[in-house]
Amino acid sequence: SSGINAEWPLRPGVEATNKLRVISNDTAKYEMMLQGLITQGLCQLLEPKVLIKCRQNDIKLVNKVLAKSKEQYVALSKLDVEMKVDDRDFLPQDIAGGVELSSRQGKLKVVNTLEVRLEQIVNQKVPEVRSKLYGHNPNRRFFD
Repeated sequence: SSGINAEWPLRPGVEATNKLRVISNDTAKYEMMLQGLITQGLCQLLEPKVLIKCRQNDIKLVNKVLAKSKEQYVALSKLDVEMKVDDRDFLPQDIAGGVELSSRQGKLKVVNTLEVRLEQIVNQKVPEVRSKLYGHNPNRRFFD
């Protein structure tokens, strides 16, 4: 066995996931990150009313960055948005952080938790890692 299982490129390692958990400890950086995650989620949804879900201990920070996120979103999209932070239903306390935005009674959803973002980055790197490990494949037509 090579020591690398078939799912290796698709799953972030324990070390990377553990490093995510300390990000939210740096309040200034985490605040900027939350603002960016909210703005990005708004740009993906493009909806006039959005509900934001976060960890219970992030509620103050999320409320603090809403105005800046809205300002950025309006500047980028030229659309207005009404945001509400869910103060009854929270993301699990054991995740590293981030937000989940939803609209139309939850029919549209953008999950921007730190774990999901890490997975997306890892999956974007799979083709690059694959070609470094195995070389260029001339028969390959899709490079996901």
